[in-house]
Amino acid sequence: MTHGRRPTAVRHGDNPTMATLRLFAQARDAAGTSSETFEADTVGGVLDQATEQFGDLFGQILGASKVWCNGEPADSATPVNANDEVAVLPPVSGG
Repeated sequence: MTHGRRPTAVRHGDNPTMATLRLFAQARDAAGTSSETFEADTVGGVLDQATEQFGDLFGQILGASKVWCNGEPADSATPVNANDEVAVLPPVSGG
């Protein structure tokens, strides 16, 4: 039985996967934290839950960001395993 927020990711099997989301720059500011753990099977599941938890501004920033899983470029279908790290890297401005 779960309490509170219901996970948006679909679980496969009986062993849920906990992945850590690492946030940088504007994504960190919008979320109010630099990391959070989510129960999901894919990068997309992690990001869906993060957007639900952190809100529309986070979702807008996510749309313009690069996403990596364990140091490699990732898309929403990339599977995540226990202890994987998903990183959101917003574009950086400067000159």
